[in-house]
Amino acid sequence: MLNGTHVELPAMLMAREARAAAQTACRHAHPGCALISFGLNIPGPVKTNDDLRRLFDDGLSSIEACLSKLEFPVVQKLEHHASTGDEAILAVDGDANAIKAAATKLEETHPLGRLFDIDVLDESRNKLSRAVPRRCLLCGEQAQVCARSRRHSVEDLTNRINEMLLEYLQR
Repeated sequence: MLNGTHVELPAMLMAREARAAAQTACRHAHPGCALISFGLNIPGPVKTNDDLRRLFDDGLSSIEACLSKLEFPVVQKLEHHASTGDEAILAVDGDANAIKAAATKLEETHPLGRLFDIDVLDESRNKLSRAVPRRCLLCGEQAQVCARSRRHSVEDLTNRINEMLLEYLQR
């Protein structure tokens, strides 16, 4: 199990509403920009701790480096750090499809990119989908299928995430 503060469902639902409100405010402040909503895919009741925060910070830096390489300026960046998880929203002056392609590549090539949740919304607020579905951390099947069927226990998933984090942070 991951160490940290346990979060209950009502707090997660409130965090989701707050994130949607922040996205809407950012969209109104920067019409015509693509939005990136970044967090970590962490199952179970613990959504952040010191190690996960380090991973979040590394992921956010990696996203910003990708955007810089594409020459897409970030016109606004909002960060929120709470027991419900670390989150960032970025308004980006750039092509949403190119941003999604770069985000997907980052999720697939970063050593812990599988734990990244990088959503890209286009100028019309449509969430862009991945071309290739994510794979399960434990068995390699399509992640959504395993999640829907609850094929793996939260304990098994968090143990795997702990292993991955330890290996990554010891580099």
